Amino acid sequence: MMDINEIRQLLPHRYPFLLVDRVTAIDLEEKTINAYKNVSINEPFFNGHFPQYPIMPGVLIIEAMAQAAGVLGFKMMDASPDDGTLYYFVGSDKLRFRQPVVPGDRLDLAASFISAKRGIWKFNCQATVGDVIVCSAEIICAERKL
Repeated sequence: MMDINEIRQLLPHRYPFLLVDRVTAIDLEEKTINAYKNVSINEPFFNGHFPQYPIMPGVLIIEAMAQAAGVLGFKMMDASPDDGTLYYFVGSDKLRFRQPVVPGDRLDLAASFISAKRGIWKFNCQATVGDVIVCSAEIICAERKL
């Protein structure tokens, strides 16, 4: 388990763009991670998306999955931004949205390592609310040295 302070050591994002609140499980042997984001009406994006029917923007759901995958990648490499390593979200394959995410939801994030080749990492990711899959994708990240 990782709290927000440990997450902030691995992800360079800060409010309002840090989208992982807690890591609940990480298994480096199986190369998997489980994390979550509490979705609150106080999120700044709800002011315009959409005021009468607030839903979390899909691109932010994808970003949350990518951030969870980034934490897993950093832990697998035993590296951090302080070491001069960053992960950039560079693409996705097999992306699907299945249901809106609304204020009050807990967005559960799961990622598992697929492959790494020449600094390009691929993860299978899924976002759920309760037992319902709301988004799934293969997330592609590029490892860069600063």
